[in-house]
Amino acid sequence: MAGSDPGPGAILGISGAYWKSLALHAGVRLDIFSVIGDARLGGSEIARRVEGDERGVTTLLEALAALGLLDRTDVGFANAPAARTYLVRGSANYIGFMVRHHANLVPSWNRLHEAALAGGPMRDRASHGDATELEDFLMGMHGNSLGTAARAAREIDLSGRSRLLDLGGGPGTWSVQFVLANPGLCATIFDLPTSKPFAERIVGAAGIKDRVSFVGGDFTEDELPGGFDVAWLSHILHGEGPETCRAIIGKAARSLEPGGLLLVHEFILDDSRTSPVFPALFSLNMLAGTSEGRSYSLSELSAMFAGAGARDVRLLPFMGPTESRVLAATV
Repeated sequence: MAGSDPGPGAILGISGAYWKSLALHAGVRLDIFSVIGDARLGGSEIARRVEGDERGVTTLLEALAALGLLDRTDVGFANAPAARTYLVRGSANYIGFMVRHHANLVPSWNRLHEAALAGGPMRDRASHGDATELEDFLMGMHGNSLGTAARAAREIDLSGRSRLLDLGGGPGTWSVQFVLANPGLCATIFDLPTSKPFAERIVGAAGIKDRVSFVGGDFTEDELPGGFDVAWLSHILHGEGPETCRAIIGKAARSLEPGGLLLVHEFILDDSRTSPVFPALFSLNMLAGTSEGRSYSLSELSAMFAGAGARDVRLLPFMGPTESRVLAATV
């Protein structure tokens, strides 16, 4: 909205946008879309299956239909095509885990005014809550990144490269896609040990366990293995402050052989720090959830690269659906 002058209607639209979000969160938390599946069911039957009140569940169903996620006729409610594709468990394109993760963030966002005053987080960033919240986060990241990773793996030239370090690679989404797109490439995921079971699940399903390995560790504290010719850092720097980011980039650079390729995938702001919109809003998410995390500008990241001895720093043409970019350099 930079450069525009919103009227009261637009301002109230921003103010009440969470109504739509929370209706979707409720539908996914109750797994309504999976309950309906390929069927068309009456409101009373859906309420029975989710063990809820008929009036309450039917009101939610009507709102989800108004949002275009369900289709209602005199017979009952059915999933709209998008809901059938993305919100029914078991679908290859299921993104419900990320919707659930977004729902888990709501309490801290509701305290954003406190975070702004305190300059610190309103949630425990390290634990991701219980095991269910950890699954929501990691599998949400997987579902959210899968299509983007497949496209990036086709567009980013890794020909001639043989060993990739996927720093903070979590469930292995990016490693799998890069390896599938480059027959001569093997990858090592370096992340907290709690991510390993999820990575094993994703890598195993892709049938490439012999080409993707997992090393447990904390990239903010531990040294990294070496001998790589590509280092891929996707969405990990925004969780850290500038000093830690410089240290991480330095470690990644040291993990590379001479001539190695350093790639950082992030929500990158312009130097005014007011656009694009998504990276600017994502900085608020980091304010609410981390002690120092933020979205970084192109000049800030470029300076970090230069400080690590990287050369030929360049912004690649690739852009993700949420305005993410890839900054590349040679070490």
